[in-house]
Amino acid sequence: MTALLTNEALYQKSPEEITALLYEAALTNLENAIEHNERQEFIEANDKLKKANDIIYRLGAGLNYEAGIIADQLDQLYNYLADQIIEANYKKDNSKIREVIKVIESLMTAWNEAMKQKKDPQSSAVKQKAKAYESTSIYE
Repeated sequence: MTALLTNEALYQKSPEEITALLYEAALTNLENAIEHNERQEFIEANDKLKKANDIIYRLGAGLNYEAGIIADQLDQLYNYLADQIIEANYKKDNSKIREVIKVIESLMTAWNEAMKQKKDPQSSAVKQKAKAYESTSIYE
């Protein structure tokens, strides 16, 4: 992110916008880590990679598992990315960081496109049926 957000501005963001900002921040940290590795500034690179990993963790923690299989798949992908970042940090391997960047760029592009569309894939009829079912179901 090029500009820091104030707490007030951050609280005014929707969850979708915050997710987009997290993707952007992860990319920025990963790109900075590559630059630091190339200059053999390994402590700074380590800090950037730890921040990127923290962001990936937060993205995973924010998943809504009621969304179905896509949430499970994203969880697995986030775990894979976190593992790759740790390995890249340990080995000072910029190619692994670039691999993570490609995946996050793809996710960010898809996320931003979905935000532009802002269409709910479920029809109102399906939602009404689900609400009717939930209101008559007995939960144990």
